[in-house]
Amino acid sequence: MITSLPERLPDTDAGHARAADILRAGGLVAFPTETVYGLGGDACDDRAVARIFEAKGRPSFNPLIVHFADLDTVKSHVHWTPEAELLAQTFWPGPLTLVLRKQADSLISPLVSAGLDTIAVRLPAHPAARAVLRALGRGVAAPSANRSGQISPTQADHVVKSLGDRVDAVLDGGSCPVGVESTIVGLVDKPVLLRPGGITEESLAQTLGRHLAVRHKAEAISASGQLMSHYAPDALVRLNATDWEPGEARLGFGDVDCDLNLSETEDLVEAAAHLFDYLHRLDAQGAKVIAVSPIPHEGLGIAINDRLSRASAPREG
Repeated sequence: MITSLPERLPDTDAGHARAADILRAGGLVAFPTETVYGLGGDACDDRAVARIFEAKGRPSFNPLIVHFADLDTVKSHVHWTPEAELLAQTFWPGPLTLVLRKQADSLISPLVSAGLDTIAVRLPAHPAARAVLRALGRGVAAPSANRSGQISPTQADHVVKSLGDRVDAVLDGGSCPVGVESTIVGLVDKPVLLRPGGITEESLAQTLGRHLAVRHKAEAISASGQLMSHYAPDALVRLNATDWEPGEARLGFGDVDCDLNLSETEDLVEAAAHLFDYLHRLDAQGAKVIAVSPIPHEGLGIAINDRLSRASAPREG
């Protein structure tokens, strides 16, 4: 039950400045990125970072991503590599997160890294996110702006419904165009795909001139989005549904009769943009099960299937 609502900020110069003021004072601000809404706190403020974990109910062993406005500031916090330079020049600003060794003199809170000697960093492309980051002048730790394990938010209303007064303000920048979280690449040793997302492995491999290694599920958590049960609605999720059972909410893909269709034309970019919003909508109808059509396991479909597999995983507790 929401006891009070967060301050709603417009996507204007005044709204960006107000968001930066709240962050500077140790508050939490949800803001749009091109992927999903992030729950932002000053990455150099231990108390603000601790508030992020508290607000989300997020396990403290699950690292956060730090968002920056410019590349020079990123380089002041991490040990930069030639592979990082290649990927940054190709995909930043954009939906790519790089995990790199932390500089010994970095002021980023150790809580961000969950005890690891690395930092996950990215330069978001969304104009509102970039404006807030420039106004603040330092890194912002920002996981998705929802309770831990729930469906990620792609609209400001999703944030308010999930977090309520756990967040001080929400900067309303409309719907997020990509719709799934950033791709995460580890660059501590050889390049490793830690989480599929808005940039495909094929695109990364083309830039690096080699395919990336893939994290094994049994390995320790080293970045966001690696918990087995994640992105989950209240309803159970049934995958690869080629027919519908009575009473199910039907999430389709392609030429199928359904309640909501991720993309009638089988466009994976369109499907990714709709995924979390449509899960929110079907969940709000009170269905016990959401059945999902098969999604091709290629391109952005890999990221979509990753999110759906975690949404359908057995729940803890």
